[in-house]
Amino acid sequence: MANFSLAFAIEKFPEVLKGVPLTLLVAVISMVLGTVIGLIIALCRIYKVPVLNKLGALYVSFVRGTPLLVQIYVVFYGTPLLIDILNKEWGWHLPFSEISPLGFALLAFTINSAAYQSEVIRGAIGTTDSGQMEAALSIGMSTSQGLLRIIAPQALVVALPNLGNIFINLIKGTSLAFAIKVIEIMAQAKIVAGDGYQYLEMYLDASLIYWVICWSCERLFAWLETRYSRHERRIAA
Repeated sequence: MANFSLAFAIEKFPEVLKGVPLTLLVAVISMVLGTVIGLIIALCRIYKVPVLNKLGALYVSFVRGTPLLVQIYVVFYGTPLLIDILNKEWGWHLPFSEISPLGFALLAFTINSAAYQSEVIRGAIGTTDSGQMEAALSIGMSTSQGLLRIIAPQALVVALPNLGNIFINLIKGTSLAFAIKVIEIMAQAKIVAGDGYQYLEMYLDASLIYWVICWSCERLFAWLETRYSRHERRIAA
């Protein structure tokens, strides 16, 4: 068994850093798309939209009740099969062969993120006083205007801490994307480690990088929460 080599860990640290852009790309895009989808699901459940309300609840239950790695594999192996069925049965011409591992990863992480964000958004909207929406409607605002101008700013302050946790979990969760050949931080560490069979050193490098990224995100969301909380207090005053 090879001894631990600090020199190797330091020398190869820049190589592991090469996986950071892809890690952040997957996390950020999945978070943004997940926010949009999660908002739609949350509104469907809040306003009890027929059929969509039940489907949304089932979707959230399934995603929250299954491991992320399983979801990645289901998307990776199931999407081509679904597209093939649609092409044969419906006469569509969807080119699943052109989907890259990154595309599958983005899809899987977006699906996962949307489920969790929908619950956060639904809970945050639920904490606002329902009388505010009634007041908005009484002065001629539409429901969408009331949500956007009155409810959303308040709900955002409540949701930010949980949204921050979801984003941090997404960053850590991207370490599973190497299972479908996406070269993010963890995959890059494994590749570099294979050169000298110094796996512990590379895993420590990867751990340090994940820690710095997640700590930075914690600071960012804490700053955003403080800023928006002050903004809301000024408006209330």
